[in-house]
Amino acid sequence: MSTAASLASFDEIRKLFPQLPGPDLEAATATAEREVQLTKPAGSLGRLEELVSWLATWQGKHPPAIEHPRTAVFAGNHGVAARGVSAFPAEVTKQMVANFLHGGAAVNQLCGFADADLKVYELDLDNPTDDFTAGPAMSEEDCVKAMAYGMTAVEPGVDLLCLGEMGIANTTSAAAISALLFAGTGDDWAGPGTGVEGEALANKKAVIDEAIALHAEAKSDGLEVLRRVGGMELAAIVGAILAARMARVPVVLDGFICTAAAAALEASCKGALDHCIVAHSSAEPGHKALVEKLGKEPLFDFGMRLGEASGASLAVPILKAAVACHSGMATFAEAGVAGKSG
Repeated sequence: MSTAASLASFDEIRKLFPQLPGPDLEAATATAEREVQLTKPAGSLGRLEELVSWLATWQGKHPPAIEHPRTAVFAGNHGVAARGVSAFPAEVTKQMVANFLHGGAAVNQLCGFADADLKVYELDLDNPTDDFTAGPAMSEEDCVKAMAYGMTAVEPGVDLLCLGEMGIANTTSAAAISALLFAGTGDDWAGPGTGVEGEALANKKAVIDEAIALHAEAKSDGLEVLRRVGGMELAAIVGAILAARMARVPVVLDGFICTAAAAALEASCKGALDHCIVAHSSAEPGHKALVEKLGKEPLFDFGMRLGEASGASLAVPILKAAVACHSGMATFAEAGVAGKSG
């Protein structure tokens, strides 16, 4: 595998795709064999049983373990913010990063509760991407650099990676990515984001339509779509997903923006998200449609749309519970309980 530091082009990124490890079927089989012996009716823990199998399959071991979960929040600024698509100014990105670093954000509380390691990665906040209604948001070189930076989030020992972002105007970027990859208009994919409504929301949709028209030629290439209408923090998320797959680290995606970044990768490499789950169904209206397009089923729907990996971090205790039940429950033989008759 090429090191992150050596990556310089999309061609080098694409060379990684054939190297992506597949599911560990031995670990999956071992999980299934233990599951049927546990003191409960088969399937009675529902999604928890599916989750523990997913963890074992992509960690490549049985039993799976969650001993060093990491939440990675990538922060970047968008040139399209100057078009008035957000209820907040671009400087809020940097201010929220400071809040993360001082422990004052929602994600800090959720990571503390889940005993997850929180890391915040800034992507040149003083230099936003270009306005993607006037041209590509990033050069190929800058996009690949951001992807390589995202790869550094997967350090030795991390056994679960939760991904999220911070960046004013990035719901506009996510909607543009979704529209180019899966067709539609700004009206189909845009939502309130930070709270825009009325004329401001109409303007946001119109800005997205401008981007769709300008970059329509790129719609068949997920990485090119990412470069054209994405952001540095979205590119970093793609890099983190790739590095996690190479290192056999399961990934939990947050909401609309995070899932849109992941969709760009899936469009370039079918199956690249098999080691990923979506934590929650965002209240941002485009997310439900996007999740359906990717064939994913969110773990929960709490009406959240905060971003900053809040939903992904909230999923960590659920995953820990799945592992605890699978690893800690007694078997029928150990407990002296009669199994299913017949």
